[in-house]
Amino acid sequence: MSDYLEIHPDNPNPRLVRRVVDALRAGAIVVYPTDSTYAVGCHLGDKSALERIRRLRELSDKHNFTLMCSDLSELAVYAQVNNSAFRTLKALTPGPFTFVLKASPEVPRRLMHPKRRTIGLRVPDNAIALAILAEMGEPLMTTSLILPGDDAPLLDPYEMKELIGKQVDLIVDGGSCSDTPTTMLDLTEGVPVLMRAGRGDASEVLA
Repeated sequence: MSDYLEIHPDNPNPRLVRRVVDALRAGAIVVYPTDSTYAVGCHLGDKSALERIRRLRELSDKHNFTLMCSDLSELAVYAQVNNSAFRTLKALTPGPFTFVLKASPEVPRRLMHPKRRTIGLRVPDNAIALAILAEMGEPLMTTSLILPGDDAPLLDPYEMKELIGKQVDLIVDGGSCSDTPTTMLDLTEGVPVLMRAGRGDASEVLA
């Protein structure tokens, strides 16, 4: 059964955050809150943990994983960002947006879209997620916590423990999250193209 940690949504306890990060570095898959839905993530370089997430969500090898980044400078390390894309990123981060960009050589091939060589990236506006990322010192491989056959994400950490407690290693209860996923924008050509309307308001960059 997974470990369960309650962390204050506005003032995360550094000791508890370190426990989360230690677990991630040891190969754990972790459920944690974001500024959209709850997400499930693992260490960027952990192939075994990534495959466990694929099985949990029944994802194909064409699924575009997301790298959760601490800030814009970290995001730019893992993606090819031209001036037009950078202006969009600067306007919308941090926030509930996922940006699809051409991956840089820093991204493991198994995380990219197999044909387009793209990767999803985002910078969350959530104190717990940002504290975990700051302690990690590198991005977190992540995807929304939506179970196979469901249209909506799981919202209640207690329910998560009942449903997937044997399939994940740690659940971080950070209070309520939205039931709406991120707004997804394709920035591969520089000009933003709406791929999915979600929680973030992208009207200022799509006008």
